[in-house]
Amino acid sequence: MPRPSRPAPAPRSWVLVPAVAAPVAMIGGWLLAEALAPGFDPVSRTISELATADVPRPGVMTAGLLVTGLAHVGTAAGLRGVPRAGRLVLALGGVATAAVGLLPLHRVPSAHGVAAAVAFGALALWPAASARRSGPWPLRPAAAVPATAALLALLAWFVAEQSRGGGVEGLAERAVAGAESLAPLALVLALRVSRRRAGSLVRPGAAGGLRG
Repeated sequence: MPRPSRPAPAPRSWVLVPAVAAPVAMIGGWLLAEALAPGFDPVSRTISELATADVPRPGVMTAGLLVTGLAHVGTAAGLRGVPRAGRLVLALGGVATAAVGLLPLHRVPSAHGVAAAVAFGALALWPAASARRSGPWPLRPAAAVPATAALLALLAWFVAEQSRGGGVEGLAERAVAGAESLAPLALVLALRVSRRRAGSLVRPGAAGGLRG
Protein backbone atom coordinates (compact mmCIF):
# COMPACT_ATOMS: atom_id res chain seq x y z
CA MET A 1 0.00 0.00 0.00
CA PRO A 2 1.25 3.49 -0.75
CA ARG A 3 2.01 5.58 2.26
CA PRO A 4 -0.48 8.37 2.97
CA SER A 5 0.89 11.76 2.03
CA ARG A 6 2.01 13.83 4.97
CA PRO A 7 0.29 17.20 5.36
CA ALA A 8 2.39 20.18 4.34
CA PRO A 9 3.82 22.12 7.29
CA ALA A 10 1.98 25.30 8.22
CA PRO A 11 3.55 28.69 7.58
CA ARG A 12 5.53 30.08 10.51
CA SER A 13 3.38 31.91 13.03
CA TRP A 14 5.43 35.10 12.61
CA VAL A 15 5.06 35.23 8.82
CA LEU A 16 2.09 37.60 9.17
CA VAL A 17 4.46 40.34 10.39
CA PRO A 18 6.56 40.70 7.20
CA ALA A 19 3.48 40.01 5.06
CA VAL A 20 1.76 43.06 6.62
CA ALA A 21 4.96 45.14 6.59
CA ALA A 22 5.36 44.90 2.80
CA PRO A 23 2.19 46.77 1.74
CA VAL A 24 2.47 49.17 4.67
CA ALA A 25 6.01 50.11 3.61
CA MET A 26 5.25 50.28 -0.11
CA ILE A 27 1.87 52.02 -0.13
CA GLY A 28 2.51 53.99 3.03
CA GLY A 29 5.95 54.93 1.71
CA TRP A 30 4.69 56.49 -1.48
CA LEU A 31 1.78 58.24 0.26
CA LEU A 32 4.09 59.80 2.84
CA ALA A 33 6.71 60.72 0.23
CA GLU A 34 4.03 62.38 -1.90
CA ALA A 35 2.72 64.31 1.10
CA LEU A 36 6.24 65.66 1.66
CA ALA A 37 6.59 66.71 -1.99
CA PRO A 38 4.00 69.42 -2.77
CA GLY A 39 3.08 69.54 -6.43
CA PHE A 40 4.18 65.97 -7.16
CA ASP A 41 1.67 64.31 -9.49
CA PRO A 42 1.22 60.63 -8.55
CA VAL A 43 -0.92 59.96 -11.62
CA SER A 44 1.77 60.77 -14.16
CA ARG A 45 5.01 60.43 -12.18
CA THR A 46 6.48 57.15 -10.98
CA ILE A 47 7.31 55.78 -7.56
CA SER A 48 11.00 55.74 -8.48
CA GLU A 49 10.92 59.52 -8.92
CA LEU A 50 9.99 59.83 -5.24
CA ALA A 51 13.44 58.42 -4.39
CA THR A 52 15.43 60.95 -6.44
CA ALA A 53 16.93 64.36 -5.79
CA ASP A 54 13.89 65.93 -7.48
CA VAL A 55 11.86 65.64 -4.25
CA PRO A 56 12.60 67.11 -0.79
CA ARG A 57 12.77 63.78 1.11
CA PRO A 58 13.96 61.02 -1.23
CA GLY A 59 14.99 58.88 1.74
CA VAL A 60 11.35 58.21 2.61
CA MET A 61 10.63 56.22 -0.56
CA THR A 62 14.09 54.66 -0.50
CA ALA A 63 13.35 53.33 3.00
CA GLY A 64 9.94 52.16 1.84
CA LEU A 65 11.47 50.13 -0.99
CA LEU A 66 14.11 48.61 1.28
CA VAL A 67 11.60 47.60 3.94
CA THR A 68 9.25 46.17 1.31
CA GLY A 69 12.04 44.10 -0.20
CA LEU A 70 13.22 42.75 3.15
CA ALA A 71 9.61 42.00 4.12
CA HIS A 72 9.12 39.90 0.98
CA VAL A 73 12.26 37.93 1.78
CA GLY A 74 11.00 37.38 5.33
CA THR A 75 7.62 36.24 4.08
CA ALA A 76 9.25 33.80 1.67
CA ALA A 77 11.31 32.37 4.53
CA GLY A 78 8.24 31.84 6.68
CA LEU A 79 5.95 30.28 4.09
CA ARG A 80 6.56 26.65 5.00
CA GLY A 81 4.39 24.31 2.98
CA VAL A 82 4.58 26.53 -0.11
CA PRO A 83 6.63 25.00 -2.95
CA ARG A 84 10.25 26.07 -2.89
CA ALA A 85 10.10 27.48 -6.41
CA GLY A 86 7.43 29.98 -5.40
CA ARG A 87 9.28 30.99 -2.25
CA LEU A 88 12.51 31.52 -4.18
CA VAL A 89 10.78 33.66 -6.81
CA LEU A 90 9.14 35.75 -4.05
CA ALA A 91 12.50 36.18 -2.34
CA LEU A 92 14.07 37.20 -5.67
CA GLY A 93 11.36 39.81 -6.06
CA GLY A 94 12.14 41.09 -2.58
CA VAL A 95 15.87 41.34 -3.22
CA ALA A 96 15.23 43.14 -6.51
CA THR A 97 12.81 45.55 -4.80
CA ALA A 98 15.48 46.44 -2.26
CA ALA A 99 17.93 46.91 -5.14
CA VAL A 100 15.51 49.39 -6.73
CA GLY A 101 15.88 51.51 -3.61
CA LEU A 102 19.66 51.12 -3.46
CA LEU A 103 20.07 52.00 -7.15
CA PRO A 104 18.27 55.34 -7.52
CA LEU A 105 16.93 56.33 -10.92
CA HIS A 106 18.83 59.62 -11.15
CA ARG A 107 22.23 58.02 -10.44
CA VAL A 108 22.21 54.63 -12.15
CA PRO A 109 19.19 54.57 -14.48
CA SER A 110 20.16 51.40 -16.35
CA ALA A 111 20.80 49.33 -13.22
CA HIS A 112 17.67 50.77 -11.65
CA GLY A 113 15.63 49.70 -14.68
CA VAL A 114 17.00 46.15 -14.58
CA ALA A 115 16.26 45.82 -10.87
CA ALA A 116 12.73 47.16 -11.34
CA ALA A 117 12.06 44.76 -14.24
CA VAL A 118 13.23 41.77 -12.18
CA ALA A 119 11.19 42.90 -9.16
CA PHE A 120 7.98 43.46 -11.09
CA GLY A 121 8.36 40.23 -13.04
CA ALA A 122 9.22 38.01 -10.07
CA LEU A 123 6.47 39.46 -7.87
CA ALA A 124 3.94 38.81 -10.62
CA LEU A 125 5.05 35.24 -11.32
CA TRP A 126 5.58 33.84 -7.82
CA PRO A 127 1.92 32.86 -7.18
CA ALA A 128 1.92 30.55 -10.22
CA ALA A 129 5.33 29.20 -9.20
CA SER A 130 3.79 28.35 -5.81
CA ALA A 131 0.97 26.26 -7.25
CA ARG A 132 0.43 22.68 -6.00
CA ARG A 133 -2.02 20.15 -7.42
CA SER A 134 -2.73 18.86 -3.93
CA GLY A 135 -2.83 20.67 -0.65
CA PRO A 136 -4.72 23.72 0.62
CA TRP A 137 -6.96 25.50 -1.90
CA PRO A 138 -5.01 28.82 -1.92
CA LEU A 139 -2.05 26.98 -3.49
CA ARG A 140 -3.98 25.06 -6.13
CA PRO A 141 -3.60 26.14 -9.77
CA ALA A 142 -7.23 27.31 -9.88
CA ALA A 143 -6.31 30.04 -7.36
CA ALA A 144 -2.59 30.63 -8.02
CA VAL A 145 -2.68 30.93 -11.81
CA PRO A 146 -5.46 33.56 -11.96
CA ALA A 147 -3.58 35.55 -9.32
CA THR A 148 -0.51 35.66 -11.53
CA ALA A 149 -2.67 36.46 -14.58
CA ALA A 150 -4.18 39.46 -12.78
CA LEU A 151 -0.75 40.74 -11.69
CA LEU A 152 0.65 40.29 -15.20
CA ALA A 153 -2.31 42.23 -16.62
CA LEU A 154 -1.56 45.15 -14.30
CA LEU A 155 2.12 44.93 -15.19
CA ALA A 156 1.27 44.96 -18.90
CA TRP A 157 -0.80 48.11 -18.38
CA PHE A 158 2.16 49.82 -16.70
CA VAL A 159 4.58 48.74 -19.43
CA ALA A 160 2.19 49.99 -22.11
CA GLU A 161 1.82 53.36 -20.39
CA GLN A 162 5.58 53.61 -19.95
CA SER A 163 6.24 52.74 -23.59
CA ARG A 164 3.88 55.30 -25.04
CA GLY A 165 4.51 57.97 -22.43
CA GLY A 166 0.93 57.92 -21.27
CA GLY A 167 -0.36 60.44 -18.78
CA VAL A 168 -1.29 57.78 -16.22
CA GLU A 169 2.07 55.99 -15.98
CA GLY A 170 2.30 56.70 -12.27
CA LEU A 171 -1.20 55.43 -11.63
CA ALA A 172 -0.52 52.20 -13.55
CA GLU A 173 2.72 51.63 -11.64
CA ARG A 174 1.01 52.18 -8.30
CA ALA A 175 -1.71 49.71 -9.27
CA VAL A 176 0.75 46.89 -10.00
CA ALA A 177 3.16 47.76 -7.17
CA GLY A 178 0.32 47.93 -4.66
CA ALA A 179 -1.22 44.66 -5.82
CA GLU A 180 2.14 42.89 -5.76
CA SER A 181 2.86 44.13 -2.23
CA LEU A 182 -0.53 42.82 -1.06
CA ALA A 183 -0.38 39.41 -2.77
CA PRO A 184 1.86 37.68 -0.17
CA LEU A 185 -0.40 38.94 2.63
CA ALA A 186 -3.44 37.62 0.78
CA LEU A 187 -1.84 34.18 0.54
CA VAL A 188 -0.84 34.13 4.22
CA LEU A 189 -4.37 35.05 5.29
CA ALA A 190 -5.92 32.53 2.88
CA LEU A 191 -3.68 29.75 4.21
CA ARG A 192 -4.67 30.60 7.79
CA VAL A 193 -8.37 30.45 6.88
CA SER A 194 -7.85 27.18 5.00
CA ARG A 195 -6.05 25.60 7.94
CA ARG A 196 -8.74 26.70 10.41
CA ARG A 197 -11.46 25.24 8.19
CA ALA A 198 -9.56 21.97 7.88
CA GLY A 199 -9.19 21.82 11.65
CA SER A 200 -12.89 22.47 12.23
CA LEU A 201 -13.78 19.63 9.86
CA VAL A 202 -11.44 17.17 11.61
CA ARG A 203 -12.50 17.83 15.19
CA PRO A 204 -16.16 16.69 15.00
CA GLY A 205 -15.18 13.44 13.32
CA ALA A 206 -12.51 12.78 15.90
CA ALA A 207 -14.89 13.50 18.73
CA GLY A 208 -17.56 11.27 17.19
CA GLY A 209 -15.05 8.46 16.94
CA LEU A 210 -14.26 8.75 20.64
CA ARG A 211 -17.91 8.70 21.55
CA GLY A 212 -18.65 5.70 19.38
